[in-house]
Amino acid sequence: MTSSDLQEQINLRAITLLQEDADKIEKLIEVQMENLATRYCPLYEEVLDTQMYGFSRQVDFAVRVGLVQELTGKLVLSKLERNLSVLYEALNNKANS
Repeated sequence: MTSSDLQEQINLRAITLLQEDADKIEKLIEVQMENLATRYCPLYEEVLDTQMYGFSRQVDFAVRVGLVQELTGKLVLSKLERNLSVLYEALNNKANS
């Protein structure tokens, strides 16, 4: 196995792990959206914000050490941020109704 093959495997593994973490946060967002009509939990927002911050630091680290291309990291983060924004907008709409 050449060093470029090994590097490619490491990069793919990094992307896979980041995507798995992103999927977990996505699931948290989905669960909150499903429960939006039944209850509101500010603690859940806090957990999501903390998860997002930690994930953004993971992505930043992976980009800085060259495991993930910057564009790939930004795409994964922006998708989660958009979904989180939709959730917060729905929460605000519910609170104002």
